[in-house]
Amino acid sequence: MTTQAKRLYTGKVRTTGGRDGASRSSDGRLDIRLSTPGGAGSGTNPEQLFAAGWSACFEGAMAIAARKMNIVLPADLAIDAEVDLNSNDGAFFLSARLNVSLPGMDPNDARAVVDAAHQSCPYSKATRGNIEVEINLI
Repeated sequence: MTTQAKRLYTGKVRTTGGRDGASRSSDGRLDIRLSTPGGAGSGTNPEQLFAAGWSACFEGAMAIAARKMNIVLPADLAIDAEVDLNSNDGAFFLSARLNVSLPGMDPNDARAVVDAAHQSCPYSKATRGNIEVEINLI
């Protein structure tokens, strides 16, 4: 982090037991069981958590972008995030899709907002050049 950057928040989570364990935040607001994707466990998995975090952050980035462009977002907008856990020659990697629904919006305005959000969203920045990502308007 540069000397000019200001830390706004630090999320602190302790995980024990890996993919079949549990995670709890330092403030107790997050307290979840984890399960291996497709396994018999009843918990969530890191891919679902990443999808939830990214889609929530992306919606916030869309709101900021729309406000700057004087565009009103529909109240019923939704983001269906899909995060894939992949394997190739024994190496694991992620890929993702954000399927953005902006009912009733002009397609050009919708694309402009989504493109701007993808440039500013911290999750998009973190994944850019690191994993394959698709941003789709549905």
